[in-house]
Amino acid sequence: MDLAKYKENPKTAYLAVEMERLLAEEAEVQSLASGDLGALAQDDLARIAEQKVAVLAEMDRILATEAKEDEFPNEAILEVRAGVGGEEAALFAEELAHMYQAYADAKGWGVRILSESKTDLGGYKEAVFEIKGIGVYERLRFETGVHRIQRIPATEKSGRVHTSTASVAVLPLRKKSKLEINPADIEWEFSRAGGAGGQNVNKVETAARVIHKPTGLDARSQAERSQNANRERAMAVLVAKLEAKAEEEEAKKYAATRADQIGTADRSEKIRTYNVLQDRITDHRIKESWHNLPNLFAGNIDAILDALASAGSFSTDDSDEE
Repeated sequence: MDLAKYKENPKTAYLAVEMERLLAEEAEVQSLASGDLGALAQDDLARIAEQKVAVLAEMDRILATEAKEDEFPNEAILEVRAGVGGEEAALFAEELAHMYQAYADAKGWGVRILSESKTDLGGYKEAVFEIKGIGVYERLRFETGVHRIQRIPATEKSGRVHTSTASVAVLPLRKKSKLEINPADIEWEFSRAGGAGGQNVNKVETAARVIHKPTGLDARSQAERSQNANRERAMAVLVAKLEAKAEEEEAKKYAATRADQIGTADRSEKIRTYNVLQDRITDHRIKESWHNLPNLFAGNIDAILDALASAGSFSTDDSDEE
């Protein structure tokens, strides 16, 4: 029995040691099996075999659980960014952010704002949230892409329908990363954290922004009280972005396959339209629609997420869009 992979993992190392003890005991008992203690030895061998099966099953269970947690971690970054449409797009981005926050609250997940940038009307130019809870990434992973809203803005006097967009990215925060980043490729910027928080927030440069120079990707954190803590959190977000970029590029190598796989959508792909006048949300990947937008914007999006999770394939053809 090769115990190397079990010894390498801290969660199974102690069980691997127990397995080695059982194997040694088994070998010792087998040497006695042909002698006067043959009957007793057989009983001991049966007991040892039963214990070996139990230990092996537990080690495999731990590794399988860890593998699933690596694929679908219980921690994710949700990034919402205003797209085309100026202030209206920023207001839509804010509505989407509140929708996901309400959904997370209903699920009992923890939500924290890592960074945000608002417009004069209070909409989001960009907002980044950290969400923690069982099934977070597995549940929200299909939300990545461009969301589009069609409505008459409150400021529109002529009653003309405007189309605005916002992009959403859901990035898994994995505990282990195989990504190696050259320190020379990293650039840091520090600033004062915005918003309420007392004198410390106003006078000390605690907010941290990290830029990956080769790709231009960046990440910012202003949620922590210390600069070092914000550096650590911003770095974790950057790693998540770089991993997502690498996975996206890998998926694009297999364009024909990608067209049949849900969940590999990138941020530039239009995935959903929110039509306010018709009180309808349409997801273009699975060509399904839902009504009652106020209810959906209030975070009641399980029906949409269930449909996406159960869909085996989808089409990125949006010729049926209005």
